[in-house]
Amino acid sequence: MSYALNIATAVLAGLLLTRIGNRFKLPDVTSYLIAGLLLGPCMIGALQIPGLGFHTFEDVQALEAFNSVALGFIAFAIGSEFRLSHIRQTGKQAVIIGILQAVITTAVVDLVLFVVHLMIPDVLTIADVLILGAIAAATAPAATLMVVRQYKAKGVVTSTLLPVVALDDAVGLILFTVSFGIAMQLQSGGAADPVALFVEPLCEIVFSVGIGAVLGWLLTHIARIFHSNRNRISLIVSFIIFGVTISTLHFSIGSLSFGLSSLLVNMMLGTVFCNCCRSSEDLMDRADRWSAPLMTLFFVLSGAELNIYAFGNVLVLLIGLTYIISRCAGKYFGAQISSSIAHSPATVRRWLGITLFPQAGVALGMAATVGSRMGADGAMIRNVVLFGVLIYELLGPSLTKYALTQAGEIHPKKDKEKPVPAALPH
Repeated sequence: MSYALNIATAVLAGLLLTRIGNRFKLPDVTSYLIAGLLLGPCMIGALQIPGLGFHTFEDVQALEAFNSVALGFIAFAIGSEFRLSHIRQTGKQAVIIGILQAVITTAVVDLVLFVVHLMIPDVLTIADVLILGAIAAATAPAATLMVVRQYKAKGVVTSTLLPVVALDDAVGLILFTVSFGIAMQLQSGGAADPVALFVEPLCEIVFSVGIGAVLGWLLTHIARIFHSNRNRISLIVSFIIFGVTISTLHFSIGSLSFGLSSLLVNMMLGTVFCNCCRSSEDLMDRADRWSAPLMTLFFVLSGAELNIYAFGNVLVLLIGLTYIISRCAGKYFGAQISSSIAHSPATVRRWLGITLFPQAGVALGMAATVGSRMGADGAMIRNVVLFGVLIYELLGPSLTKYALTQAGEIHPKKDKEKPVPAALPH
């Protein structure tokens, strides 16, 4: 019962805080994150008032299943951006930008942090540099998607942004897996295993995309049996949850050992469904409305799991600030360079990079993997990433809104004109 009360409190607090946030023209995502931070174990939760807030981080983690399902819905929605009609217009540009800007960001962060390593080698090792550089490539598709939906952004920057964000995480996954493998070898002093470095991440991507495509094909054909939109929405929800669940499986083929990416599985599920089902656009819009409370809960929980006590170490803060600044520079200039190579319009070259600043779920997942396997070094990396996520998630949605507004793809709401009273007869 306490978990149910926590869920109700989280959703209500998130919604109420948007009323305050709207006065300061903040995106709803930022309000949800602030609500979570206030309810978290570092603030109101620390008061240990029964039924109010999350008293421990274990209370937040107990609701992890809701976060996983929410990410499944987000990935499914991003998959709809890969409609063949869209790909014909921006597909080549999105692929070039998505890959190049991620690689450039990793290179910039690696270079800057390597200089920091030369100054404090005992605090920041080469292994730490490689891992933080790879994590820097990932973005936050959830926050970006929420801003686009809230303000109904439309235009060339938006149509390029969503597929780029989707590709970003696939490229980031490869970069992280390879960098983490090298870092583990450096830490242990052994020789790098090419199978672990290259084949296993490739298998993870191929199997995730393949399973997602099969699920999308099944969903399309089973949906034809039903004629009620209500039943079709229930079917979509069940397939998304099934995609999230199957992504927890781990496969072993000979000496290979790999898992699946929930983001890639559900993104491919959405891609196949939106291209094969004639009524997919209407059904996906309805599914988005159904998932609105789940999205609110997701961002409130994301705010609640931010541990501000981890930022007491001055060196961690300095490394964190360096990581944040170098990553923003990498994203901004990486997007400029890659969009120029792709011959994108001037608005894309100028404003796309800023929209790629937010970072959250995928990066936190990578940091959690590092924290569980690298001991003290892993804890330091996790704290740096947490600090970055705190800053990115609180400021990132507002920066995305600003960039899309400047690009002319978000239009400020006009006050409704008050009707002029009819003149009284003389």
